[in-house]
Amino acid sequence: MGRGTMFMLLCLSAMSMVVVRAEDPYFFFDWNVTYGTISPLGVPQQGILINGGFPGPNINSTSNNNIVINVFNNLDEPFLLTWSGIQHRKNSWQDGVLGTNCPIAPGTNFTYHFQVKDQIGSYFYYPTTATHRAAGGFGGLRVNSRLLIPVPYADPEDDYTVLIGDWYTKSHTTLKKFLDSGRSLARADGVLINGKNAKDDGKDEPLFTMKPGKTYKYRICNVGLKNSLNFRIQGHPLKLVEMEGSHTVQNTYESLDVHVGQCFSVLVTADKEPKDYYMVASTRFTKTVLTGKGIIRYTNGNGPASPEIPEAPVGWAWSLNQFRSFRWNLTASAARPNPQGSYHYGSINITRTIKLVNSASKVDGKLRYAINGVSHVDLDTPLKLAEYFEAADKVFKYDTISDEPPTTTDKITVVPNVVNATFRNFIEIIFENHEKSMQSWHLDGYSFFAVAIEPGRWTPEKRKNYNLLDAVSRHTIQVFPKSWAAIMLTFDNAGMWNLRSELTENRYLGQQLYISVLSPARSLRDEYNIPENTLLCGIAKDLPKPPPYTI
Repeated sequence: MGRGTMFMLLCLSAMSMVVVRAEDPYFFFDWNVTYGTISPLGVPQQGILINGGFPGPNINSTSNNNIVINVFNNLDEPFLLTWSGIQHRKNSWQDGVLGTNCPIAPGTNFTYHFQVKDQIGSYFYYPTTATHRAAGGFGGLRVNSRLLIPVPYADPEDDYTVLIGDWYTKSHTTLKKFLDSGRSLARADGVLINGKNAKDDGKDEPLFTMKPGKTYKYRICNVGLKNSLNFRIQGHPLKLVEMEGSHTVQNTYESLDVHVGQCFSVLVTADKEPKDYYMVASTRFTKTVLTGKGIIRYTNGNGPASPEIPEAPVGWAWSLNQFRSFRWNLTASAARPNPQGSYHYGSINITRTIKLVNSASKVDGKLRYAINGVSHVDLDTPLKLAEYFEAADKVFKYDTISDEPPTTTDKITVVPNVVNATFRNFIEIIFENHEKSMQSWHLDGYSFFAVAIEPGRWTPEKRKNYNLLDAVSRHTIQVFPKSWAAIMLTFDNAGMWNLRSELTENRYLGQQLYISVLSPARSLRDEYNIPENTLLCGIAKDLPKPPPYTI
């Protein structure tokens, strides 16, 4: 373990109280969420801070750790956080989205408790209420491998989190008013790396430092609102080693396209001339390219970074080919002692195919986004609470959409969008993008196998092009314009799980749905009971609790 990593772990121990129990270790955090003035692009604006910081604290954990975070909401609006990519086994109560949780009211607090069970990898958290993500409130979340589980590369000298994303200088309340009035968001004003953008005035402090000859791990996550970003480091190849919880075949890239909601981990070796270098993130598939930069400094460096920024690739065909190069590392151990490739997903019979087509149209003169012609709307009562309190019929209807999209998606219906799924069924989901813009989809509670992305329309014959051997197990997948993507997974995690567009505008205006996965056994083996501290709202406030599961 590198000195930097050891220092981080010591800091984590100092900040958090570790309670020694017979079960896995607990880490406790108190987070104070407030407004504060920030100027990441040189324009003072209202940001959302956690413990006074922007971005928020980095959570450094290890597989099977229990994470307990007491969130105090000192904003003037309700607030929620989701833990993107954390699977919350049997525990959608901690998912932090409006379909499962009541928001934290201003001036109150709520304690999240979840276990990063059988996971490793790079993730992040962010607000799911309103358009709060546009003001901050996000941060990195890493899950390290347990010491007894080997990692398929040598321990790096240090481990860095790199949060890249597009950024608006307008406030989150102004952006929300745009969307509520039926307007789309304009193009972003810039790109940030860890909440900053180098000014090129010779006074920029380094975001990270590297010792000559040492190798470092960079965890890169796109936490932005709408734009895919290309990430690169001047003169330094990127060796990809992990992607959203899975070890990958270790290919080397000059740059990586990171779509909204996605995370990659790369190894970078400090073997160049000792001086400063730029890490660069620039928008893809936009007429005007926006670029964010940050300084990496060699500890014995004696010169500024070159002003010549490496060019980003052009076109989405390049990005599609890069996706096809990603492969699951079948010889590496997962978060458990067994190899990743021991799960032979390609030999399991598909029991159901769900085809989802995204669309945009106007409803009552206002812009809405939809899936299969249905634009989701959140209600006062979270769907999970309505289902648990046996009052679903008073709040929503199951299977608002069918497994096949309508022949035309121009007409949009605005209702809660809930799909009923059979527990432990192995299914295929097709995302078909008929639009001219990029799309990025995320599924809470699960990892899935990203088996294909291709241009055109999907047909059953396309299955012959699936990667049924070593597709990466991940939780977010992009879909290029006029293209489709296919994923495969087993619905073995009971709960109410959010499937959403990771593009903030699309999600806020309805491009999401919930998948209800009920265990017929109603057993603690399949799903945890509702936590005692669960916030109740809507009709759930006045309903008696059903008997808890006992076995």
